[in-house]
Amino acid sequence: MTTYIRSLTAAFILSFTAMLTLFPCTAQATSKAKIDQNVNAAIPQLLASSPAARQLWSEAKAVLVFPSILKMGFIIGVQGGNGALRVGDVTVGYYNTASASYGLQAGIQEFGYALFFMSDSALQYLKKSGGWEIGIGPSIVVVDAGIAKALTTTTARKEIYAFFFSQKGLMAGLGLQGSKITRIDPD
Repeated sequence: MTTYIRSLTAAFILSFTAMLTLFPCTAQATSKAKIDQNVNAAIPQLLASSPAARQLWSEAKAVLVFPSILKMGFIIGVQGGNGALRVGDVTVGYYNTASASYGLQAGIQEFGYALFFMSDSALQYLKKSGGWEIGIGPSIVVVDAGIAKALTTTTARKEIYAFFFSQKGLMAGLGLQGSKITRIDPD
C-alpha cells in the first residue's frame, strides 16, 4: 500500500510540474491584434459547426469567443485561453478564461467555445463583474447536438448559450462549471 501511495504521489507531482512547465500562463495575454486575428478565424468555424449558433448570432446582444482553450490534466487539470467580446463585428473587450479541476482525468485537448449573451442584463453582469465565475450569476445553457436541433431564435429563452467547437485531442469531457472569466487589457 505504501508503494502505491508513493507511486501515486510521484505521478501527481510529476504531472503537476509538467503542466506548470508546458501550460502557457493564462494571465499573460497576447496582443489585441493576435486575439482579434484568432477570433476572426474561429467565428466561421463556430458558425459552420452549428445551425443554432448561426441563427442566434444575429439575435445575440454580444458573443464572447474563446478561439483556443488548452485543457490538460493528469489527476489535476487546468485549462485557459484568451478571447474577445464581439458586438456584431466589433470587439468591445478582451477576456481570459481559466479553470482548474481535480479528479480522474488524463489527457490534453484544445477547443474553442463561445458564449452568446441574449439579454442586456446578462451582458451587463459580465461587464460589471470583476471576475465572473461560470455557475454563479446568470444561467448558461450548454448547447449540444440534441438541444441544437430544437433551438431557434423563437425558442431561445435563456440569457446565455454556450457552444463548443474545433475540438482536438483526447480528454474526457468538456465543461465550463468553475471557469473564471476575467477582463484583460492586452497590448
